[in-house]
Amino acid sequence: MQWWLAACQQPNLAAKQQAEQRQLQLTKPTGALTELENIAITLASLQNQLKPNIDQPWITIFAGDHGVMEENISAYPQAVTRQMLQNFATGGACISVIAKEYQATLQVIDCGSVGEPYEYFGVERYCIAPGTANFSRQQAMTEQQCQEAMLLGAQSAEKACAEQASIFVAGEMGIGNTCSASALACFLLNEPAEHLTGVGTGIRNEQLQHKKQVINQALVLHREFVQQDPFHALCAVGGLEIAAMTGAYIRCAQLGLPMVIDGFISSVAALCAARLNPAIREWMLFGHQSGEYGHARILAELNARPLLHLNLRLGEGSGAGAALGLIRLACSLHNNMATFAEAAVIGEKV
Repeated sequence: MQWWLAACQQPNLAAKQQAEQRQLQLTKPTGALTELENIAITLASLQNQLKPNIDQPWITIFAGDHGVMEENISAYPQAVTRQMLQNFATGGACISVIAKEYQATLQVIDCGSVGEPYEYFGVERYCIAPGTANFSRQQAMTEQQCQEAMLLGAQSAEKACAEQASIFVAGEMGIGNTCSASALACFLLNEPAEHLTGVGTGIRNEQLQHKKQVINQALVLHREFVQQDPFHALCAVGGLEIAAMTGAYIRCAQLGLPMVIDGFISSVAALCAARLNPAIREWMLFGHQSGEYGHARILAELNARPLLHLNLRLGEGSGAGAALGLIRLACSLHNNMATFAEAAVIGEKV
């Protein structure tokens, strides 16, 4: 049996009920903090404790290059993937600053980038392949490559658990990966590129139309291989980093580690993971709804309520990272507000 089909941990209903009772006793009108209450209650059930926390957040950036870049679908050259890896590790990237702000562990994994061997301090280089193949002409990954990438993600989740992480964020880096994510979303939802493809790095309208054509071409090319199999869809048009995120999400749920999902690309990986193992959905919080076209559709398919609407479209796990502050605040309010009894306040309407 493939490891990703194994059972997930079950949220603790008793802890959820206890957290709900505590919320009823806090010095505020019932339900007045709405989503902040829901976050705390959800985390209580996932962490199996009345007073949840995210004191030890873990962020992993998965990187990979994309062969579909041969089709001129991005505003940036492929070399930026490698350049950003070094930027992550040296603290200059957005997610690096966010990780420092919340004292989060930041792990950077190169799943497969284009270029000569290198050594960047702080970057774990695996390079399953020097990027994916051009999915508009052939399968992006072999089944073995896809499984190896998923396993990298699973191992990251296992490492986070071993280090007693309280919540997990997966981010991504890979020039061309919005094209890959859009194509994967099209297969998962059985919809054309026009419904799920956006500007990504900020391409011009002519490039956007071309990008849609490239994706639609790939949908026709791989239709017989994919059919309705999410793993085959991941192999056909996915990226090494997208496969790694998919594996990380599944393994987090199997180990009982709550996660915050980032933007469009991360959410497509989350949808793919949920199609492979539906029980993982309960372990997901959603950091934000991005400005990338198609993200709202993916969130709706996941029945997700994103915490933030800041029109971000950077990736890297930045939106999920930004939401960590809100999640931490929700936990603090739940844990530290006085109850009516403690504050000697009458708790019922008279």
